[in-house]
Amino acid sequence: MKKYLITLLSFISLSANAANAADLTVYTYDSFVSEWGPGPQLEKAFEAQCQCDLEFIVAEDGVSILNRLRIEQDRTKADIILGIDDALIEIARREQLVQPHGMELSQITSDLQWQDHDFVPFDYGYFAFIYNSEKITTPVSSLKELVDSKATVIYQDPRTSTPGQGLMLWVKAVYGDQSTEAWQQLSSHTLTVTKGWWEAYSLFLQGDADYVLSYNTSPAYHVVAEKKSQYKAALFSEGHVAQIEVAAITRSSKQPERAREFLTFLVSAEAQAIIPTSNWMLPVVDDVVLPPVFDQLISPQRIGFSPIEIADQRAGWIREWRSAASR
Repeated sequence: MKKYLITLLSFISLSANAANAADLTVYTYDSFVSEWGPGPQLEKAFEAQCQCDLEFIVAEDGVSILNRLRIEQDRTKADIILGIDDALIEIARREQLVQPHGMELSQITSDLQWQDHDFVPFDYGYFAFIYNSEKITTPVSSLKELVDSKATVIYQDPRTSTPGQGLMLWVKAVYGDQSTEAWQQLSSHTLTVTKGWWEAYSLFLQGDADYVLSYNTSPAYHVVAEKKSQYKAALFSEGHVAQIEVAAITRSSKQPERAREFLTFLVSAEAQAIIPTSNWMLPVVDDVVLPPVFDQLISPQRIGFSPIEIADQRAGWIREWRSAASR
């Protein structure tokens, strides 16, 4: 009788878990699903469209999302990963973590020249160092000037954070073989290296540093949401590394059609209109009306590396950063 009751209770528990399971599970990063991020609005709009239950599971940053999927492999709950960027797509593809989306993406802005059959872009921007113009009246105008300065800096760990990885690519693009020396010099006036973007930006807003690594679009948030105009992005003469954030269907998704439906929704006019003033990045379609402040953002020259070059060199570049920044 005891054995029967245990079996019955186990069955009831499994049935309850199955009943409560989401119809679609998306791995994304923490700020995306915060109360001020796009996640809650997108979830509500998509669930109304599909008459299904969408669940977001949170990691700290885009690199963390990829690392989790690499560990879980086919045991993952995720049907979609959302929030890795174009610097990581070739790594995910080589490890066969995703499957083709099967979508026609002619609506994507020609600025991105996007033709990838596995990954769908949903926003983009440029990495930039943000400063408070009430404290700094003459900002640095190049990466080399920042590195050679004594200004306190906060940035993110390239092993766990896509902005941190973006800075790693930025340093390598500007300094090449002299990157080790550049990291050593920067480390001499780096206040801290955080695991993710939110921790770094919060410390900056508390006044703990002169510059923080973020995006060229970050000042738009302060103007629109807080009516504050003192936060600016420094324009660097060498150019800036771009970030294109993407989503993809996981290799082991048991709901590939519904996942494809969500990706189609993500690049729709309805979803793209939500992203600029909640995720504070640029939309990937051209017909979104943006607040006037977006016209005042810096428009950097794009520099950097292809996804294939990054996949080939990333491990070595991380070792270089780790060795130099820890000295």
